[in-house]
Amino acid sequence: MIDKKPHTAARRTRMNPWSVGAFAIAVLVLAPLLAVLWIALNPVDNIWPHLLSTTLPRYLRTTAVLAVSVAVLSAAMGTGAAWLVVMYRFPFSRMLQWLLLLPLAIPAYVGAYALVDFLEYAGPVQTTLRQVFGWQTSRDYWFPEIRSLGSAILVLSAALSPYVFLMARAAFREQSGSIYEVARALGAGPFARFWRVGLPMARPAIAAGVAIVMMETVSDFGTVSYFAVQTLTTGIFTVWLELNNAGGAAQIAGVVLLVVGLLVGLEKLSRGRARFHGNTRQQRKVVPMTLTGWTGWLATALCLVPFAFGFVLPVGVIGYHAVKNARQWADPALLEALLNTLTVAGLAAIVTVCAAIFMVYGVRLTGRRLPRVLLPVTTLGYAAPGAVLGIGILIPLAALDNIIADAIEALFGVDPGLLMTGSAFAIVLAYTVRFFAIAQGAADAAMGRVAPSLPMAARSLGKTAGGTLRRIYVPIMRGSVGTALLLVFVDSVKELPATLLLRPFNYDTLATRVFEKAGLEQIGQAAPAAILVISVGLIAVGLMARSESRPSAE
Repeated sequence: MIDKKPHTAARRTRMNPWSVGAFAIAVLVLAPLLAVLWIALNPVDNIWPHLLSTTLPRYLRTTAVLAVSVAVLSAAMGTGAAWLVVMYRFPFSRMLQWLLLLPLAIPAYVGAYALVDFLEYAGPVQTTLRQVFGWQTSRDYWFPEIRSLGSAILVLSAALSPYVFLMARAAFREQSGSIYEVARALGAGPFARFWRVGLPMARPAIAAGVAIVMMETVSDFGTVSYFAVQTLTTGIFTVWLELNNAGGAAQIAGVVLLVVGLLVGLEKLSRGRARFHGNTRQQRKVVPMTLTGWTGWLATALCLVPFAFGFVLPVGVIGYHAVKNARQWADPALLEALLNTLTVAGLAAIVTVCAAIFMVYGVRLTGRRLPRVLLPVTTLGYAAPGAVLGIGILIPLAALDNIIADAIEALFGVDPGLLMTGSAFAIVLAYTVRFFAIAQGAADAAMGRVAPSLPMAARSLGKTAGGTLRRIYVPIMRGSVGTALLLVFVDSVKELPATLLLRPFNYDTLATRVFEKAGLEQIGQAAPAAILVISVGLIAVGLMARSESRPSAE
């Protein structure tokens, strides 16, 4: 007993490669965010007073209006659809539970291109109106402006409302059916049961979904750029690329980080409160009521609106152009963009998942407090917009690249060029930081399901920490690791702003090809790449639907 405490203290103070590695990975993930703050506080050319007196208030105001409007509309569509499919049975209600998830497969910027192509002057809607009513020019009739803030709100709401739908549906399912029976017995009608019973209990989950929607809205670049809406994210691109002022862009990025931090706090607070308790194990589930006649078809129509606007319209328009321009599928530039996308997304998925497993395992092995504190902090990268990460990665890496190139040239007389920023390295690093939270969450949850007796038995039989990870944890975690690899890969394929800022010269991915071709009004050339991006997104939605269906099958 006398020697035990000194031995334990010595073991804790000894340098553990797993804890050191976990700490190094955490620092690497957080470094871009810290770099943004450092550049913002120490700019070469301080234009903060100019930003405050000119563009920053406008960026803030537009971003706030956009985020709040999208949050309200997404909450209305997602919560309403979730209430209907959980509490009622009507035509196609079971199918709609999964169809309403499909808009998640459509990047918002693809939805923006489809909406403009469908509603613009030369599009099918206005063309049909002119033919039917005999109008000759746009002066003969009024049509709402397509490239506007309102259109951006509609597109983003349709693309992001499934986040609220998922959270609200889970909350409504967990509620007790007896509560609604009591409410009906007391004379509460359908709206009263929703407003006074269901909504208050589901409010924390809905708030969490709304917070995610607002974070995604603040982070968006492709949609608002196409609709010419000036937000904080577009301001980063404008100040950096057009005004050539990295410090000013970092200062705007700092404001974005502050906004996102507040939204993350809201989301964490909502999740912390989202608890639902039943009185007994045999808590009665909600028994859906059957809607017949016109009320049932009205419920079907209401649920079809977000599905049609968020999935059918984009897929229909983009699919039409992809078929009409079939020769574009053989374009060497498309094939090159596809190969680049598979390369960087595949590398990012492997690096991210391996780093997450190493870090989570290292934190579990160490008794130190700092790695355990840093573990949840590393999830902040997922909330940071790609444009913010672009600044935090490109500027430090460019400086390091130049130092390395000068050193190699001084030692060997050969100029190697820019090794990191001149290759896909920076893109892979950005994807790793951006989506580390996905892999980390999957690894942490999977390791938590491993019985402690298994690794203890392996260690008692002489296995090292690395051997225990390979022989015990990895085989058991194989399913979760595969899912994390796929999810990181899919999100990397769709990532746009970070790729635009960090890609080398003449290095296109599917996302950047879609953005550039659509920006030049070449929707036919953008369509094949957009279809490929959508197809990858559908894989992720299929995985999500599969995991969601397991609890419901109980």
